[in-house]
Order: sequence, then structure tokens, then C-alpha cells
Amino acid sequence: LNFSAMAGQTSEVEETLKRIQGHKGVIGVVIVNQDGIPIRTTFDQAVTVQYAGLITQLCSKARSAVRELDPQNDLTFLRLRSKKHEIMVAPDKDYLLIIIQDPNDL
Repeated sequence: LNFSAMAGQTSEVEETLKRIQGHKGVIGVVIVNQDGIPIRTTFDQAVTVQYAGLITQLCSKARSAVRELDPQNDLTFLRLRSKKHEIMVAPDKDYLLIIIQDPNDL
């Protein structure tokens, strides 16, 4: 997904969100800007703010680790799985796409 190109095309973004949300097991989706501010979400405000803040920090740490190991490299995808959830993050230059799903419902 190229979020930069999609930023001005709200209907395309909404369609993409609906398509992702429709996949089996998907609990919710959050898109945050480069400052960690949520700009689109399918969650309520409290859950959105929590995921946005924590996942933005985690993604930043992961990106730093990848670059420290190899300065020519960069983070392209992050997948985190716990007992209850699977969190998938697709970082872009200006945005983070965060998808939360139930791994037991796939």
C-alpha cells in the first residue's frame, strides 16, 4: 500500500480499510501518521490511542535495531504474536498501518 499516494483519496483509503476489516480474524485497523497520531481507526478512542502510542514506539525501536545491524537496511514489516492477538505493522514513509487480528480465528 502506498499511503502517501492514498492520503488525498479518502474513498480509496476507506475502501481499503473496509477490505482489510472484512478479512477473517481481523479485530481492527489503525493508521497513524509519522508523529504517532491516529488518522484512521476502526477502534474506539481509548483503544486507538493505546495501540497508536505503543506500536509507534515499538516500530521505532525495531527500525533502529534493523538499521544498527545494517545501516543499508530498513524495516519493511513487523509481526508480533501473543496468546490473544497478532499485531501486524506495515510502515511507510509517512504512515504506519497497524492491523490487529485474533490468531485463533483464522
